[in-house]
Amino acid sequence: MMGLLKDKVALVTGGSRGIGSAIVRRFAAEGASVAFTYLSSPDKATALCDELAAGGGRVKAYRSDAALFDESEALVEAVTADFGRIDILVNNAGITRDNLMLRMTEEQWDEVIRVDLKSVFNLTRHALKSMLRNRGGSIINIGSVVGVFGNAGQANYSAAKAGILGFTKSVAKEVGSRQIRCNAIAPGFIETDMTHGLDDKNKEAFLAGIPLRRLGQADEVAQACVFLASDLSLYITGQTLSVCGGLNT
Repeated sequence: MMGLLKDKVALVTGGSRGIGSAIVRRFAAEGASVAFTYLSSPDKATALCDELAAGGGRVKAYRSDAALFDESEALVEAVTADFGRIDILVNNAGITRDNLMLRMTEEQWDEVIRVDLKSVFNLTRHALKSMLRNRGGSIINIGSVVGVFGNAGQANYSAAKAGILGFTKSVAKEVGSRQIRCNAIAPGFIETDMTHGLDDKNKEAFLAGIPLRRLGQADEVAQACVFLASDLSLYITGQTLSVCGGLNT
């Protein structure tokens, strides 16, 4: 343990699997107390808590739908009551409902915008209260390189992730005077449940466009989160850090 996040309290949405669980693990290893949310993976959330508690980490899971404004408010209140404050917020919860534009349903559009974009507003809006009281904090929004350059069949996801990047810059300008930082991370193609379904042909096509010629690992996104959450990045705000192997170059 390096202790870059020692004595800090972090809240991570969608923390039971994939990139989210990698962030929770890495934050705990760096000394943070970590609250994380899950929605449909209670067994994975419990297993993650047990794993980290066995290693001496202070971690607690909360069932909460980040896309619901009132539930997000209740979550922040519960985390603040349990941990005393929130120093770091990672807005990671997200889904995909891919389809070509002419086939995309209204439900597919609305669900992705609600879960991927509105959730970021919800949690940021409520968590800022704790950060404003403490006159400091770090908000990290998980975007995507797809939000930077778009992708066929992902108009809903691209729009949500592009919205996150603009939201990040606006929030950074609003709360910077209180020493609260707000940055985004734009992962490229990361090995998670979402990419395991790719066939070899598609995977080869993706790799051909990545200068490092490999998919990223969830922990590599988590390490970037540690940097933006820690005091190593005290003079960085309003920025988007691409963790994509050079794809966005």
